[in-house]
Amino acid sequence: MSHDPNDQHRADLGKDPSRVSGMFDEVAPHYDRTNTVLSLGNDQLWRVATTRAVAPRRGQRILDLAAGTGASSVSFARSGADVVAADFSPGMIAEGKRRHGSIPNLSFMEADATALPFADDEFDTVTMSFGLRNVIEPKKALAELLRVTKPGGRLVVCEFSHPPSSLFAGLYGFYNNRVLPIVAKTVSSNAPAYDYLNESIRDWPAQAELSSWIREAGWTDVAYRNLSFGIVALHRATKPKAAAPKAAAPKTAETKAAAPKAAKAADAKPTPSER
Repeated sequence: MSHDPNDQHRADLGKDPSRVSGMFDEVAPHYDRTNTVLSLGNDQLWRVATTRAVAPRRGQRILDLAAGTGASSVSFARSGADVVAADFSPGMIAEGKRRHGSIPNLSFMEADATALPFADDEFDTVTMSFGLRNVIEPKKALAELLRVTKPGGRLVVCEFSHPPSSLFAGLYGFYNNRVLPIVAKTVSSNAPAYDYLNESIRDWPAQAELSSWIREAGWTDVAYRNLSFGIVALHRATKPKAAAPKAAAPKTAETKAAAPKAAKAADAKPTPSER
C-alpha cells in the first residue's frame, strides 16, 4: 500500500498531538495571511466579534488558548488587560514572540489544553478560537479551562460550526470541497494541512452539541450565536460562583420571646448551695 508523501505534513482525525503541533509549526510564518485569503476576509470579522464577547478590561487576566501567532491576543491586550497567549505549537509561539514580543502586557507560552500549566482560579476570562476542534480530548480541555477560571469568570469559544440553512450549507460545502483545496495550493506553504482543516470541520459537532459539552464540563449560562450564517459559532459561558457561607437563621418572634423566658427560668433555678 502506497503512502502519500504529504501525509507527514498534515494531521488527521486521530489528532495525534505531535502531528497536529508539527503541522502548525510548518504553516506558522504565513498562517494568518492564508486564513484571511481562505476565509475571504471573514477571519477579521470573527476576531472582532470574539474580542467584543471577551470584553477585555485593564486589570483583568485573560488566557487566550490556541492563540497561534497571537493575532487575537493583541486585540485583547490593547485594553490594558494582562494576556497570556498559549499554544501547543512551538512554531506558532516563536512566530508570535517575533511579531508581538515587545508588548509588555502580552506573554507567550507553550501549553497543552488538556493539562494547563496554570493554578486554579487564575483567569478572569478564558478564550479559545479555532483550536478546540484540534484537541484530542476537547471535553477534557473544557474542564481544564473551567479549573483555571475564577468563580464568576467567563468562557468564550469561537469555532467552526454547521450552517443551519441547508441551501447555504450546500454552498459552503462546495467551497470547502472544491474551491478551498485549489486556493490552498496557491497561497499556503502546506496545502495538505488544509485538507485536514476541511475534514475536521465536517467531523466537528454542531452548535447544540458543543453547547452540551460545555454544560457537562461544569459551565453555566451557556449560549451561542452564529456568525457568517453559521459557518462559525461564538459560544459563551460562565463559571459558577463559589457557594456563599450559610447565614445564621434569623430569629423569629417566637424565638425572641422564648429567649427572656429561658433566661428567667435559669435565674429561678436554685444553685447547689440553696438546695
